[in-house]
Amino acid sequence: MKRKIDVFEYAKDITTAISKGILITTKANKINAMTIGWGSLGIEWGLPIFTAYVRTGRFTAEQLQKNPEFTINIPVGDFNKKILGVCGSKSGRDIDKIKELNLTLVEGSQVSVPAIKELPLTLECKVIYRQTQVLSEIPADIQNSCYPQDVPSTFPMANKDVHIVFYGQIVDAYILE
Repeated sequence: MKRKIDVFEYAKDITTAISKGILITTKANKINAMTIGWGSLGIEWGLPIFTAYVRTGRFTAEQLQKNPEFTINIPVGDFNKKILGVCGSKSGRDIDKIKELNLTLVEGSQVSVPAIKELPLTLECKVIYRQTQVLSEIPADIQNSCYPQDVPSTFPMANKDVHIVFYGQIVDAYILE
């Protein structure tokens, strides 16, 4: 069952969870979930927006170019932290994370991408704008810590790839019960 929520009534829960890790789920070649720790919730163009930051070399970025829809999946209460670990360290190019973790998919209401029952607070989003970061516009100290040029794109954490910022209009929000 999907219990509809006002996303801004859950803003503190959502923004607190981001820095600990949440999932962005995509569906193009296959369904894939990736852990993200950067994102924001707000209003732009008078619309509720979730901005997700995805490195250019990630499988998730490829998926979003093919199908510009995603879900954000946020833990509520106790959950298996292995989900965030696997989804943050393995590529969907190489493995089927949904199958490996035995995740339960729930069909989206407004998007083609499913929600994940194990992380039940769900935002369904449609990409309405994207922007690739310009490395030269980022302060040197942040470039050095977040975009070290001597670290290959395949490294799961800080590496040389900048992020694409995907602005997702939140078209539905609910908690799976």
